[in-house]
Amino acid sequence: MYTNLYSKITDALVEDGYIIIENALDPLLVQKLQECSIKGEGYKNAGISSKSDFHLDKQRRRDKTQWLHEDEKVQGQYLSFAQGLQDYLNHSLYLGLNDYEAHFALYEEGDFYEKHLDSFKNSKNRIVTTVFYLNDEWKKEDGGELIIYDENGILLSKVVPKSNTLVVFLSEKFPHEVLPAKRKRYSIAGWFRVDKKII
Repeated sequence: MYTNLYSKITDALVEDGYIIIENALDPLLVQKLQECSIKGEGYKNAGISSKSDFHLDKQRRRDKTQWLHEDEKVQGQYLSFAQGLQDYLNHSLYLGLNDYEAHFALYEEGDFYEKHLDSFKNSKNRIVTTVFYLNDEWKKEDGGELIIYDENGILLSKVVPKSNTLVVFLSEKFPHEVLPAKRKRYSIAGWFRVDKKII
């Protein structure tokens, strides 16, 4: 169903390392994901750093998150899309991706996430990042844009978080930040991973 989209993403990762796609997925699925994100009752304050050094720091990050689950029908459909992309990337680019984790992210008014990389220090587990937006009628004055930089800190793109926009980029190459939101902002953040094998 999404073969052309998978191909487009793969080509962009090879050529530029990132891609921004509007109207990416089935609108009906987007609507159902919106409902899931808004009704979610399991949001928790998001932390920073890896599991061994996990801590809260509201000076750096203020969003709340709720992990997606395969056994929930609508969430499972999104995870199925991601599994298809994982398979396509592995087949085309031999990345060895063996896992995908994703969570709903809620930014309330004033929430932000300072500039960071998705690949933690001394860890190469996260290889490809995805961000999918779930906000209808988002306006420029609503803030909350995703700012993507290159490895030298030069601004590459400012992404308005409007519904059905998909962003995919190489986790280790692109520092990024989320500007303060001026109203509730919903998205799904996800990472394709390569877990280190213990020898």
